Amino acid sequence: MKIAVLSRKESLYSTSRLVAASRQRGAEVRVIDPLECLVKLSKKRPEVFYHGERVIGLDGVIPRIGASITFYGLAVLRQFEMMGVFPANESQAISRSRDKLRSLQLLSRHDIGIPPTVFVRGREELRSAIRKVGGAPVILKLLEGTQGVGVILAESAKSAESVLDAMHSLKQNILIQAYIEESAGVDFRAIVVGRRVVAAMTRQAATGEFRSNLHRGGTASGVTLEPLYEQTAVHAAEVLGLNIAGVDMIPSKDGPMVLEVNSSPGLEGIEKATEVDVAGAIIDFVVEHAPHGDPRDRAKG
Repeated sequence: MKIAVLSRKESLYSTSRLVAASRQRGAEVRVIDPLECLVKLSKKRPEVFYHGERVIGLDGVIPRIGASITFYGLAVLRQFEMMGVFPANESQAISRSRDKLRSLQLLSRHDIGIPPTVFVRGREELRSAIRKVGGAPVILKLLEGTQGVGVILAESAKSAESVLDAMHSLKQNILIQAYIEESAGVDFRAIVVGRRVVAAMTRQAATGEFRSNLHRGGTASGVTLEPLYEQTAVHAAEVLGLNIAGVDMIPSKDGPMVLEVNSSPGLEGIEKATEVDVAGAIIDFVVEHAPHGDPRDRAKG
């Protein structure tokens, strides 16, 4: 079994854990920086070159593509897919999950709980949008934000207008979401691997902070999710077509609400909080589902 991890650096925690888990299972593994790949297109012969050498013989590829390199990273991943290499997450599913608005639209269509959300462009519609999600306070989210960056609590319509003006001047798109007061700065992250939750943690926001992200000073501990939360997490990943996903949920009086579905969830926080070998579960999934055969056939595309 030959596996590649698409990642900018092998020293990153998640990448190094995937490499270690692969070697523990007897798989050959290499880290490939997608930005240093050359994608060659020709008739019936898709190819990827890395540092000048043609990449051949891979059975599986695990994309760890950061948001800042989504376009090029997905181009490289699509090329491997065309070569017959099994992707832990397909390029189309990652693209779908990276679009926060599209993700919420799909989740809503499939009857998955989400905070009431409005997407509005014009300032003149802002007060109407705030009323439609239940009134202030509201959460303003940049469509391109990650790790809690670009998530703002607006206590009033006036403060929301100020933020919207600033973001529009920077040509940023914003979602307006209801503030779910009963969540009280608590959320849950479930790691889904192959249609099952392999680990989950609860996160508590720091004092004076409404965002529970660990990067924002939140604290985490392992948790056994209630069945409804597990079902919601698995269903959300399935709707977006993700085999591997980090699903963030908050409690509400109407049951679990999905905030975000991440196609490249960080492993450090969840593994330390739960002591679960999440990296091993991902590698086991790839080993189980990657095609076995003559790698030269896959290299020919």
